[in-house]
Formats: sequence, C-alpha cells, structure tokens
Amino acid sequence: MKVKPLFDRVLILPEEQNEQKSGIILPDTAKEKPQFGTIVAVGDGENLDYTKSQMKVKVGNKVIFNKYAGAEIKLDNTIYILMRQIDIIGVIENV
Repeated sequence: MKVKPLFDRVLILPEEQNEQKSGIILPDTAKEKPQFGTIVAVGDGENLDYTKSQMKVKVGNKVIFNKYAGAEIKLDNTIYILMRQIDIIGVIENV
C-alpha cells in the first residue's frame, strides 16, 4: 500500500532503538528520548490555509523526532509514523 502525506506531513519508518542496560532501572515514563527514523514519503508543503511552505526534508533523510510526535499507523504489517514536518527535531547527516 502506498501513502501520500497531505500538506506539510511526512511518513517515517521508525528505527528500533537499542537500549543499554545499566545498574539503574527507569520506568517507561522516564524514557522519553528522541526517536530516529527514515522518511519514506513527503507531502506537498501546503499549509492548512493553502499557502506553500518549503519542505526541508525529503525521502531518504534520517531524522530525529520526539517520542510522542505524530500518529502511528500500520500498513502491510509495518508500523509507520505520520507527523507534521515541524515535529522533526533534526536531520542526521553523514560527515
């Protein structure tokens, strides 16, 4: 199934996070770390008032976003996150 995000939204395939074990046990509510993923689809960049905004990300970018940003959706047994571009914290660049 193919999804085309609308407006300024992006579809992200989240990466699994490897958690390092230490001597301190934290409850799940304390583990609000940024998440990582790869953009698989990008909207046209329209705002809700139909003005154009520039999309700063593109398909293939690896990005960082807050844990609770966007909405999880399941397509073809794969979990994706659909969110607004503004909810992305940064783009990971290879140096």
